[in-house]
Amino acid sequence: MKTDTHPDYHFITLKLNDGTEYVTRSTYGAEGDTLTLDIDPNTHPAWTGGSQTLLDRGGRVSRFNDKFKGFLGS
Repeated sequence: MKTDTHPDYHFITLKLNDGTEYVTRSTYGAEGDTLTLDIDPNTHPAWTGGSQTLLDRGGRVSRFNDKFKGFLGS
């Protein structure tokens, strides 16, 4: 088996936009570095399930809905 194939896995500080800090293990940087997140998981729609809207360009959504309208009993 090859030696030295795994990256250095060490402790870093993870800092959120609201000032909250966590100590976690990562391959980022070096031991003791601080990683400041640009996107905060407490407020970003990807993590909070924010509202989404679909733009129906060329009737694609309408055609999809028509094709599968009876699939789930709706």
